[in-house]
Amino acid sequence: MYSLSDSLEESDTLKNQVEHRLSKRTMRYNYSINFHPNIPIAIGRALLMARILGIDYGMKRTGIAVTDPLQIIASSLDTIPTGELMDFLKKYLSEEEVECVIFGEPLHKDGNPTHVAEAMYKFIKKVNKAFPELRIELQDERYSSVEAKKIIFNSGAKKKKRRDKALVDKVSAALILEEWMQQNKW
Repeated sequence: MYSLSDSLEESDTLKNQVEHRLSKRTMRYNYSINFHPNIPIAIGRALLMARILGIDYGMKRTGIAVTDPLQIIASSLDTIPTGELMDFLKKYLSEEEVECVIFGEPLHKDGNPTHVAEAMYKFIKKVNKAFPELRIELQDERYSSVEAKKIIFNSGAKKKKRRDKALVDKVSAALILEEWMQQNKW
């Protein structure tokens, strides 16, 4: 039987975890969170969730997507030159809580890795070395660019915008992240 004292004890533990997790943000934004002993545990747990990054790795450009802190919505974030990806990750991971990074695994129709896969695997090893506590997973990215182009076309974007490869890359990253979330979160 779950009692009120168990709930309050869990609430105190949760409060400590949330305060510890938000300490960087508290100092940065100069706000504080005051917990009432009767705070619903689900709300506190929601505050503990971290974002998930989705990455569509390419030889020239890399599309990046991210979830909201509640891990409900996957949104395109940016497209950056692949050579600047490690610097971007270092900066982003220092500013935001990230639970996991999902890399789109570039595969051919038959399941064999594409020419981009080897470079991506090397990059993942660098990320693992720089951030050993960060969970990294792969998600099949076959047809993500084709789907991204369809979404951009159906959005009514002008021809010039539809040809923007950077836009295709970041929409692809969002699709990769959304597919991973459908398989693992929802």
